[in-house]
Amino acid sequence: MASLRRSLISVHRILNSSRSFAAAASSQARFRTQYRWVSGFSPIANNNTQSLDIDLSNEESKRRLFNRLLYRSKQRGFLELDLVLGKWVEKHIHSMDEDGVKALVHVLDLENPDLWKWLTGQEQPPEAVKINPVFTSMRDKVINNLNSYAAPETRATPGQPWVRGWDDIKKSPGGPIAGNQ
Repeated sequence: MASLRRSLISVHRILNSSRSFAAAASSQARFRTQYRWVSGFSPIANNNTQSLDIDLSNEESKRRLFNRLLYRSKQRGFLELDLVLGKWVEKHIHSMDEDGVKALVHVLDLENPDLWKWLTGQEQPPEAVKINPVFTSMRDKVINNLNSYAAPETRATPGQPWVRGWDDIKKSPGGPIAGNQ
């Protein structure tokens, strides 16, 4: 009898949690439809740029949009991208037209690890990303800076994973022979 009671309590909890999950998913969907250009758009899966609502008609809407995009470029949670994207967007956003802003939104919707690998030349980006003018400009800037300021031996070989670590010089007994494996 006690096991039946525990089973019924478990079923009741599961049903209640699925209802609260459905309510949370519904509110998230409403947020996405209201601000659909902010999230939920993948340029690789869907090349339909008509779904982006970008209003550059008056100064107030333009200012709000630029501030949002600037914030998204500086607060990604990936320090290297925060710096690279934030500086690039800060410098170029005020000279962008509607197509440029749409291209920027597509770049900002990409996942951080993939975007970083593509910008630094560790991996080749998909064709949809490769033809994006904002991505191309950012990648050129990053590659130019890497070529100007970083020694080739400090970078990963294109197409190869990064295996060298901060402790390469240590070579202590019992430590890794090379890198952070």
